[in-house]
Amino acid sequence: MAEREILLSPEGKKNLEEELNYLKLVRRKEVAERIKAAREFGDLSENAEYEDAKNEQAFVEGRILTLEKILRHAKVTQDGDKNSEVVTIGSTVTVKDLLNGKIYQYTIVGSQEADPSKKRISNESPVGKAFLGQKPGAIVSVVVPAGTFKYQIMSIDN
Repeated sequence: MAEREILLSPEGKKNLEEELNYLKLVRRKEVAERIKAAREFGDLSENAEYEDAKNEQAFVEGRILTLEKILRHAKVTQDGDKNSEVVTIGSTVTVKDLLNGKIYQYTIVGSQEADPSKKRISNESPVGKAFLGQKPGAIVSVVVPAGTFKYQIMSIDN
């Protein structure tokens, strides 16, 4: 089965590479030291510190594998075309909710960089998909589990 490509911004790729390097060069050694110290406590079958350190080691190694896979399949998006008049990955979109009149601003990013709490929404989400390719002034309907929302694209900043 072919792996799908993962879209990352240059900044997102850099952040994942930094996390991977940190895990490989720092965390692995720290966890290994914890395991070594815990072994010195004696009987491993009843050693909570050893068990905790082994669980942490499994988490760190799992995260390393995940990051390596993401980076192996990553396609780095170019910063949005500064003259683009349509929403692309990397665009910051200002929209007006036509149901309540509130103004929102979202940045469209690849799924690995999405963080709704920071207004960074995935290009694969219903809202992200609906915004892609739209121009200022467009009315966009988005169907989500909570219902249908209507937004007007006010501006696009690439």
